[in-house]
Amino acid sequence: MAYLYVKSLHIIFVTTWFAGLFYIIRLFIYYKEAEEKEEPSQSILKKQYALMSKRLWYIITWPSAVLATLFAVWLLVLQPFWLEANWMLIKLGFVALLFAYHISCQMMYNQIAKGYLNYSSNGLRIWNEVATIILFACVFLVVLKTTLGWVFGVAGILGVSILLMLGIKLYKKIRARRSWDEK
Repeated sequence: MAYLYVKSLHIIFVTTWFAGLFYIIRLFIYYKEAEEKEEPSQSILKKQYALMSKRLWYIITWPSAVLATLFAVWLLVLQPFWLEANWMLIKLGFVALLFAYHISCQMMYNQIAKGYLNYSSNGLRIWNEVATIILFACVFLVVLKTTLGWVFGVAGILGVSILLMLGIKLYKKIRARRSWDEK
């Protein structure tokens, strides 16, 4: 029974971790786009997005990352044979990529804390999809647990990536034609 509680908590904190990662980049995009506004709107918006980013990052995202990791380690202690499975080793590789992504978001957050952000809003939109790709990879690996399933999962990830990039280009065209800031 302890295993099921630990697994449930792991899933909950992985979910909140990803939610934080998805939303933090959106806040970075809004922050970057606020730089194009006239004063006083620019300063007000940048200050608000910086505050929202700080709260999200340190109240939700970092604690979720730590707790998801803690419960993952606990699951591996309860089921150490998983470390012998190929799917788990591949999944741990994707988790390492997720931590690298998380650290890159921390670096972006640090820039905002200093009052600037050296990324374009379009580049941030593309970067936001990296977490989606990692999420797809991990879910396919955990659910399917087979090499063939993993191959299909990776093919699916590539397909989704292509669709996401096309969606980003379409969104950019729509935004260029119509301002979402207007009523």
